[in-house]
Amino acid sequence: MQKTYDVAMIGAGVFGAWTAWHLARRGQQVVLIDAYGPAHSRASSGGESRIIRMGYGADEIYTRWSQRSLVQWKELFAARKQEGLFQETGVLWLSGGDDARFRQTAATLTRCGVPFEQMDVGALEKQFPQIGLAGIAAGLLEAHSGALMARRAVAAVVEDAVQHGVEYRNAQVLRPAGLGRVQHVATNHGENIAAGQFVFACGAWLGKVFPDVLSSRIFPSRQEVFFFGVPAGDARFAPPALPTFLFQGDESYGMPDLESRGLKIALDRHGERADPDTQSRIVSASAIEEIRNYVARRFPALCDAPIVETRVCQYENTSNGDFLIDRHPEMENVWFVGGGSGHGFKHGPAVGEYVTGQLLDGAAAEARFSLATKDTSQSRAVY
Repeated sequence: MQKTYDVAMIGAGVFGAWTAWHLARRGQQVVLIDAYGPAHSRASSGGESRIIRMGYGADEIYTRWSQRSLVQWKELFAARKQEGLFQETGVLWLSGGDDARFRQTAATLTRCGVPFEQMDVGALEKQFPQIGLAGIAAGLLEAHSGALMARRAVAAVVEDAVQHGVEYRNAQVLRPAGLGRVQHVATNHGENIAAGQFVFACGAWLGKVFPDVLSSRIFPSRQEVFFFGVPAGDARFAPPALPTFLFQGDESYGMPDLESRGLKIALDRHGERADPDTQSRIVSASAIEEIRNYVARRFPALCDAPIVETRVCQYENTSNGDFLIDRHPEMENVWFVGGGSGHGFKHGPAVGEYVTGQLLDGAAAEARFSLATKDTSQSRAVY
């Protein structure tokens, strides 16, 4: 007799893994399915590291979700006795002057009880002489934020979920068909998986699995990331000397030399639209030239540093950057969970809690996560 799960979770990235984890803790029979493996090399949850920071301008919901998520990440790592998956590097926000989002971030952090230090340019020059500060007027340092070691962190969540009863399958789930209540989904192995609820947290593939509903509302974009080798014996680019950093004025972010991988740096503007199955994973010559010029300006000591590693992934955003967490409009027990790329990784635990509350408790829904609020043209509002 075929087994019927309470929930079939499609996608073992950070959102899917944490949702499966929370559901299992609530006693649900869960199957977690991914075509390529947890946080695989093509996934938006893949790669070495992700920022976890509390600052979000005036978007208090994301600040509070970051606070709650960091607690859960740390609890999981401690329970599993896995050290180093959270690196408390601190997160340094840089401001170019009359910066409304910078001021809003400080106000929200104060309201939410997040400790931080505000710094003028003199203090920045003294504490971070390795940063080129042209055009920068102030900084805000979240001392207790930092970086999550992404790929390994997701693997830890999945392993823990499996130990608590989640069944993991490596298979591709095919596009569900029909209207009303879905009874099962098929895989490329010819298997039918039956469940009471189906949650699709498959990132940049959401628009391909549900083209009629999401192809014009999910925006996968090509994002190029670089690691610069630091000079031999030079500790200025490793924590604690250098924190994780963000400068919205330059549309840039980066992380210090973690685990001897080099200074990680990328431009945060959305790249060209990308297909996660077919896009080239090789960085472009124009991007190399641009990032070299940028590093020479912001980190002069690295002007001739070698690029020791590169990565091409994809963001998977909604029109404005808010998450998409809602029911399929025509399949009553099918849910979408996505739209998090560029800022969503850190929120995995809080997303998992929220989705679990939606599925099991009928908890009040956050309107800004609804499908109805997602437009077909991009106008970024969440950073």
